[in-house]
Amino acid sequence: MAQPNSDIKYLTPIAVDTKKKKYCRFKKNGIKYIDYKDEQFLMKFINEQGKLLPRRITGTSTKYQKKVSQAVKRARHIALLPYVADLLK
Repeated sequence: MAQPNSDIKYLTPIAVDTKKKKYCRFKKNGIKYIDYKDEQFLMKFINEQGKLLPRRITGTSTKYQKKVSQAVKRARHIALLPYVADLLK
């Protein structure tokens, strides 16, 4: 019979998810201007289908998320980035 106050012992420690603190990479590095001609940098903010990644995933602040979205739109307009793609990365 099991005792009600016995401690449960595991062979391996229980994995506890520790989330890393999200930060705005623009504030941290002091970037003030986001260049729309730098498509490799803008690819970090786009998923495989070509959609913009939201702030909750990238961790950018509201001010810089608006600048990123404007830069991506400009890059799409002059055909540096595609509007829609199946497997972009």
